[in-house]
Amino acid sequence: MEDLRVSLIQASTVWLEPGANRRMYGELVAPLAGRTDLVVLPETFTSGFSNEALDKAEGMDGPTVAWIRAQAQKLGAVVTGSVQMRAGEGVFNRLLWATPDGELRHYDKRHLFRMAKEHERYASGRERMTVELKGWRVCPLVCYDLRFPVFIRNRFDNEVPGRFDYDLLVFVANWPAPRRHAWRTLLRARAIENLSYAIGVNRVGQDGNGLDYAGDSVALDFLGLPQVECGARPEVVTTTFSASALASHRERFPAQLDADEFEIKP
Repeated sequence: MEDLRVSLIQASTVWLEPGANRRMYGELVAPLAGRTDLVVLPETFTSGFSNEALDKAEGMDGPTVAWIRAQAQKLGAVVTGSVQMRAGEGVFNRLLWATPDGELRHYDKRHLFRMAKEHERYASGRERMTVELKGWRVCPLVCYDLRFPVFIRNRFDNEVPGRFDYDLLVFVANWPAPRRHAWRTLLRARAIENLSYAIGVNRVGQDGNGLDYAGDSVALDFLGLPQVECGARPEVVTTTFSASALASHRERFPAQLDADEFEIKP
């Protein structure tokens, strides 16, 4: 593992305007070319969190996939964030993971936010995804997933002694301001309990449903302490995660040796 540069892109997503959002986020990330390894955008960054956008959901051959691939190539960095994506008969809240060399992976949000009837309109993903970046294992997840620690739980890799499932958690979100205490608290808990760095990227502003978003995007170390933390306005921040610091912490505090074994059913 090498040290990892990560960039958090916190902005006020334009309501139901994919083209405008691609232009806005493209302008925000352009100065990061050659200066970062991972760029994290919010959940549903082309539309905002809206059930109204279902009829306009793109396919994997649409303009947003082409855009995120182009951004990764131009920046020389991985670019990730979620969008509404139609696949087969369903629409998924799909996190895209685009690499500079053209590879594209995706994770479909497993836990659908029933309080906004997301579970009635979207299809659910089943499996967690782990990706490699500069020797790091990264587990990217979407918003409401944050509330489900069993699904997120880090485990040992039995085939590689001392190796964890992941070294970095990434959460992309549209998490409203009235629940910001939960957002802040759960992010710190997930980092601490999983002996992992963690990133949470939220949006700011007000959406078309009249919901306010306080931002609070953050990059946390394995103790749950912020390395960089955003307020309630648009911001682009970059920090570096130390591979040696993570390895030292896991050696000094090997709580995983006392963890319970379990399996997650599909």
